Amino acid sequence: MNRATRVAISTIGVYAGLLGAVHGTLETLQGDIAPSGIGINAIGAPCQGDAVWHACLPAMTLISNFLVTGILAIIISLIIVVWAAVFIQRKNSGLILILLSILMLLVGGGFIPAFTGIIAGVAGTRINSSFGFWRTRLSGSALSFLAKLWPWTLIAFVGWSFGGWILGYFFNQAMIALSFVIFFFCDLGLPLLTVLTGFTRDIHDRDRTVVG
Repeated sequence: MNRATRVAISTIGVYAGLLGAVHGTLETLQGDIAPSGIGINAIGAPCQGDAVWHACLPAMTLISNFLVTGILAIIISLIIVVWAAVFIQRKNSGLILILLSILMLLVGGGFIPAFTGIIAGVAGTRINSSFGFWRTRLSGSALSFLAKLWPWTLIAFVGWSFGGWILGYFFNQAMIALSFVIFFFCDLGLPLLTVLTGFTRDIHDRDRTVVG
């Protein structure tokens, strides 16, 4: 069993669902009113997107009601949490997680949660594989190096997932100035690296078992 891969995918998927539920909860607080368009902010007025590092949690919705949008976002997000935590090793589980993440996106679950959920879902389509693609494209030294980064990449991902909010509270302006860097290296890079190191860790453990 690809244990490291499963832990990586489950953690990333659960995070995506929890963050989507936060978006939904904040949207319900805006009440039984219609948004001005498809593009919305989960945090309503007086929050100003250009004045806070999280940009008021931008999202989109096809539902013309904040309350209904929020409720649907919460429901689908919690389904994602359960699916990622319990059922991720089932057949076609990765594809289902991708579809759930897209659905979450369409009902106000937010861009970052949906994007993160899709990363977990794509990785989930390979959860029971032998990772032949990575074996043929990475040298032995590269595989060994990446395997040694596990579980530190997972720890860094979890730390950023919660610590980013603390940093944003105390260093809002700095986080705004570094928003592109944060997205590229933290919101995008960390989940991808966590999955990759999970893959290589399982390759390393499997090879060591065969040799032993």
